[in-house]
Amino acid sequence: MRRLESLFRFAWEFVVGEDWRIAVGVTVALAATALAGDAGLNAWWMLPLAVAVLLAGSVWSVARSRR
Repeated sequence: MRRLESLFRFAWEFVVGEDWRIAVGVTVALAATALAGDAGLNAWWMLPLAVAVLLAGSVWSVARSRR
């Protein structure tokens, strides 16, 4: 059981890391891109745009909190 807990903690830290909002945002962006692709849309641009927006939001949030 201890190994399972250690594995879960590692996976959580690897995927979520310091900001859970980034992990949720990327998951939503992946799902939206997959759904749009399945619908026959040219959706390759959605994921890079989402990552750029999430990164900018994260940097802005940290910069704002350090004032």
